[in-house]
Parts: sequence; C-alpha cells; structure tokens
Amino acid sequence: MIQLKTKEEIKLMYESAQIVSKTLGILAKEISPGVSLIHLDKIAEEFIRDQGAEPGFLGLYDFPNTLCMSPNDQVVHGIPNNYILKDGDIISIDCGALKNGYYGDQAYTFAVGEVDSSIQKMMDITKQSLYAGIKKCKKGNCIGDISFAIQLICENAGYGVVRELVGHGLGKSMHEDPQVPNYGRKGSGARIDEGLVVAIEPMINLGTHKVKFHKDGWTVTTQDHKPSCHFEHDVAVVDGMPKLLTTYKFIYDALGISSNEEEEFIFNP
Repeated sequence: MIQLKTKEEIKLMYESAQIVSKTLGILAKEISPGVSLIHLDKIAEEFIRDQGAEPGFLGLYDFPNTLCMSPNDQVVHGIPNNYILKDGDIISIDCGALKNGYYGDQAYTFAVGEVDSSIQKMMDITKQSLYAGIKKCKKGNCIGDISFAIQLICENAGYGVVRELVGHGLGKSMHEDPQVPNYGRKGSGARIDEGLVVAIEPMINLGTHKVKFHKDGWTVTTQDHKPSCHFEHDVAVVDGMPKLLTTYKFIYDALGISSNEEEEFIFNP
C-alpha cells in the first residue's frame, strides 16, 4: 500500500534527506587514491550521529555498516572494508539517515582521480537519466513513466539497465511501496499522486544488465565484471510537481562542480 505524505511529513523527510546529502558532501572531500572504504564509513557514521540522526543502513536487515560502498564492478550493497581506492576507480556510495522517525536515502558515484572516458560518459548519462525520470514524477503520471524515461536514455547509449534492483517508496520505513524500476512501459504501474515520496535510483552497467548476487548476502556485481554506477535522489510530489528532498549541491561544492540541474526541482520547506 502506498503511503502518501502530508506537507508536514515531507518537511521532516527533507531534514533527514539533507543530512544524507551533507554526509556525501563530507565524503566527497575525502575520496582520493590511498583512502580505505572503512575509513570513509567511520567518517559518515560520526557525522550522521553529530546531526542528531541515526545511520539509516546500520543494522537494517542486519547490514553491518553505515554506508553501502560499491567500487568498480560492484553494483550496490557493497560492505565497507579495507579496500584502498586507486586512481581510475569509481566508487558508488549509498547513504541513509533516520531522524524524527523518517528516512533519507541517497547515492552518488564518485570518480577516484582520473577515470577512463568511457566510464565517465556512463556516469554522466546515468545521472542525466535520473533527472529525466524525476521530471516524470508528477501528479497524474504513472511509475512506468519514470521507468521508461530512465531506460530509454541508458539503453539508447548502449548500457545495461539492472532489472533485479529498483527504486522505492520512502518514509517511516526505508523501503515502502511503490517499487520504482529503471525499466518499463509508459502508463504502467501505480498512479502518481500528491504526497508521494520515492527514491529514484538508476543502477546502470557499462556492459550487460545481468548481475551476480554474492554469498555474503549483500554484494552485487556485474556478470561481465564491467563497471557499474548508481545515482539516487529522494523526490516528493508537492503541488503536483517533483521536488528534491536530497541535493548534490554539497558534493558539487566539495568538488568544484557548477551545475543548474536541480534548479527546477528545488523544494522550499
């Protein structure tokens, strides 16, 4: 059952979402060759707790850490460990926070040093598809309109769109209805209404869309071991239109990136 949110609830979710966004901004300053994943995980946990929130993933379904950290051919749900980042790596970081009883959830794929141009192009197009999907998240549309927009851009560029993992509703639980696949048909799925809050998160592979689930119960990699990337925003339908509860502003400020991609989706609580 889809649980639509009031504007008051959306304001509380905005606070949780912004903590996650600020956490990713802090991490953006730390990511470089020679840094371990577990070091970044500890930074994130400390910062989230300093904001009066709890790490949203730690202990969720028995997940052991604050961040899901997925380098290179890992798609999602990678467990932070002693892996040392190298020049040319990419690292997808998925972060959650719980405050005031509501979750925030966001992901970004970072380049470590200089990455291959083909990998950078995949990341750029995946992020482009995220915003194309967000544009369709408005009252009167269907979830399938979001899915189709993401799939069209990514498959037209020759990338694999992961089937087994999807976006989701968000609220007092990390995962609520509806599911938000990154592939689908226009006009299919649940109708989008005022107060819907979803995490839209394209997970896109440089090669095949097929993935492998590992025995640790968490790690997912591409079957062909080509790189994968993951971008995610929390989106609320407010006055019929999509509004971002998360932001990449803090990441972009840390990395010196100038962008107006979020301009039409700004939420003013």
